[in-house]
Amino acid sequence: MQERIDPALWLRPEMRAALASRDIAAVFRLLQRVGVSQRRIAALTGQSQSEISEILGGRQVVSYDVLARIADGLGVARGHLGLAYDEATAQLVGAAPAGSEEDEDSRRLMVRLAELTVGAGAIDPQSWSQPFALAWAPAPDHVGLADVARLESITAQLRAMDHEHGGGACRDAVLAQVAWAQQLLRAQVSEDSVRALHIAVADLHNLAGWTSFDVGMVGPARRHFARALEHARFADEPSLVAKVLYCLGRLHVHHTWGAQALRLFQLGQVAAQQSGFGRAIAMLHANLAWAHAVVGETRQALACIERARDEYARAEHDEAPPWVRFFDSAELQALRGTALASLAEPTPQQRAEAIERFSISTALRELPLARPRAFELTALAWLLIEDGDVAQGIQVGHQAVDLAAQLRSQRVVDRFAPLRARLARRPSDNDARDLSERITGLRPP
Repeated sequence: MQERIDPALWLRPEMRAALASRDIAAVFRLLQRVGVSQRRIAALTGQSQSEISEILGGRQVVSYDVLARIADGLGVARGHLGLAYDEATAQLVGAAPAGSEEDEDSRRLMVRLAELTVGAGAIDPQSWSQPFALAWAPAPDHVGLADVARLESITAQLRAMDHEHGGGACRDAVLAQVAWAQQLLRAQVSEDSVRALHIAVADLHNLAGWTSFDVGMVGPARRHFARALEHARFADEPSLVAKVLYCLGRLHVHHTWGAQALRLFQLGQVAAQQSGFGRAIAMLHANLAWAHAVVGETRQALACIERARDEYARAEHDEAPPWVRFFDSAELQALRGTALASLAEPTPQQRAEAIERFSISTALRELPLARPRAFELTALAWLLIEDGDVAQGIQVGHQAVDLAAQLRSQRVVDRFAPLRARLARRPSDNDARDLSERITGLRPP
């Protein structure tokens, strides 16, 4: 990986003048003067050496995209080139000289602290809801395995929060972490950390996509999934490629885009096979069963259910990467129930088996996994009503609403649609009407 250019270079007067006038040839000459070769400039900016030579020979650079790529590649704030003005640019380019605004801010702060301490200062609670200016910590110059381990740990904590409280409770924190992780990619990364860093960033982008999907933001979700796929493929980690394609498939099957979901799960199955992890293979087969059911392919759905069960039985106690470990016995049971419940015309036996699978999965779920439990209780409720056990179905439906009310998840709200439809068929049933009103009262994140 190319060594980062010393940030102090951008603060030199001649360099700031060249950047301000967008004289890229002068910028490159100044870089060469301190020992940065044409080849290194080309590698950093994503250009060919012939392009660098042409610019040094007098070719003007006027394209915004090219200027932005040069700025990002060299590690210089875009504002130096007049491309953007943000807090980082203000600090680097327009920072107030020592002894002026900074001293005044310090004086005002001390006065304010004294007022608040003795109770003389007025407090305006309305101001607390106003946006607070962000100040990012400086990115490290060097990244090693310890930095990657910290990133992995933070991602794991955010994922646990997503499971317990829904994507709406942690998405902004995930995106802030993504912004920080992007800075790590521009640092000097030790050779033994490059692959691990890209895997960690891929996993974080995947979580950003998943939390975006959970709150109903399809476009941002797809973009984060695409970036996660790029990092995972660059790092040559097929099990993570499979996980990202699984997530994309879940987005599409949730919105009943069955054909696209089927194709994504099939691509994910290829990556899962390449990974050699049986749990990943079982995960994709179980979701393929769901997609086949959605598009009306009953025979294929049932075959995938059996294949998922067999693959999981062989791999249940094998080691698996962290992004696949979530697929446990409870998840398998839930997906078997989901696939059977999604068949176009399930037989009474298939409906009864789906009820059994959901009953098992909810019993196996650990308490912090509120969102999966809400999904499964919702499906179990409408299946019970469909099977004639109305009182039990309504009782389970109330349990699902209790959980949903604690979550910030648009997906959970969406999944109540089949239950709401079955309750609507019983307008004279007071208990059904009460549950329907509770469902209507659920608020998206």
